[in-house]
Amino acid sequence: MLKTISGFDRIGEENAFAVLARATELAGQGRDIINLGIGQPDFRTPDHIVEAAVKALRDGHHGYTPATGIAPLREAVSADLLKRHDVETDPGNVLIVPGGKVTMFMAILMFGEPGTEILYPDPGFPIYRSMIEFTGARPVPVPIREENDFAFSASETLSLINDKTRLLILNSPANPTGGVTPRSEIEALVHGLDSHPDVAVMSDEIYSQMTYDGMEHVSLLQFESLRDRLILLDGWSKTYAMTGWRMGFALWPECLIDKARKLAVNAWSCVNAPAQFAGLAALTGPQTEVGQMVSEFDSRRKTIVEGLNALPGISCRTPLGAFYAFPNIKDTGWQAKALASALLEETGVATIGGPDFGILGEGYIRLSYANSTKNIKKALERINNFLMD
Repeated sequence: MLKTISGFDRIGEENAFAVLARATELAGQGRDIINLGIGQPDFRTPDHIVEAAVKALRDGHHGYTPATGIAPLREAVSADLLKRHDVETDPGNVLIVPGGKVTMFMAILMFGEPGTEILYPDPGFPIYRSMIEFTGARPVPVPIREENDFAFSASETLSLINDKTRLLILNSPANPTGGVTPRSEIEALVHGLDSHPDVAVMSDEIYSQMTYDGMEHVSLLQFESLRDRLILLDGWSKTYAMTGWRMGFALWPECLIDKARKLAVNAWSCVNAPAQFAGLAALTGPQTEVGQMVSEFDSRRKTIVEGLNALPGISCRTPLGAFYAFPNIKDTGWQAKALASALLEETGVATIGGPDFGILGEGYIRLSYANSTKNIKKALERINNFLMD
């Protein structure tokens, strides 16, 4: 019998893909399925981005690129960060990667090993904990609480740091909660981190351009005291409806960029060339469709929150970012994963149970409003009928 390393016995997965597979299977059987589970914009990638990739193929960009990405794209990333965050960055510290998960994988591999601890948000993106456990490091959940509007608490986060802590993972705007941490908490956290200079920080800002109600996205990049230990994660998937293109970028501190480059060389060589030209067109081309998508998400956000709060046994805080609602379902009497499963199997509405996002996710389910208003209303009606039976 083949014996793999023990790390593979600890590795988890992202259950949203399992729900997507089951929803697809049911749809293939003729069921009418409304998918509010997967976190993926329901818009097409803007045409000018698609055409840039087609042109790149026709122009003969069929070969390897540098492992860090083509120079014009890395320069465009730096220019975009300057425009959005008013911070100058070195394009040489930018790494183009095949999706956001890769940056998580690399950062956790760099700092996780038995005897160390890594802090991560809970509820949070499930790959954080999965990869931490794979490395043998101890995962330490940073509670993300409903009473804080699903923002992290600076004082609570800082209280969890000790001499074993190697890496702190942050995510705002957040998946699965839609929480956005305000500037005051972020400033307090950064100030407190001055006392922990050996702790690296990975800031997952993949939803950085999706905030609502005038809420400000505060990038950790804006704080000079962190720049020599900050790993910034961002990309194209959510902002430009490019999930299937597998395109992300990371900004690494000077002391880590060559380690990241070596991991890239060992793992994937480079991101495919035409996708990089598409990413270049996304950053340097018109941004009109980005604003239109966010405006539509905002409208859907209001619809889904109003509808959820009208359901028996359910209450929902208004998310301030991303495209997720994370309603409290405790008064329904259901366990979260059981309810999510029943909604899919019996009503054809795909959602994700809160425990799939962490040990503190019980009592909640996640609904993505990256679906049409018509489908959201239909899904809410089905959920209401189910809970009223």
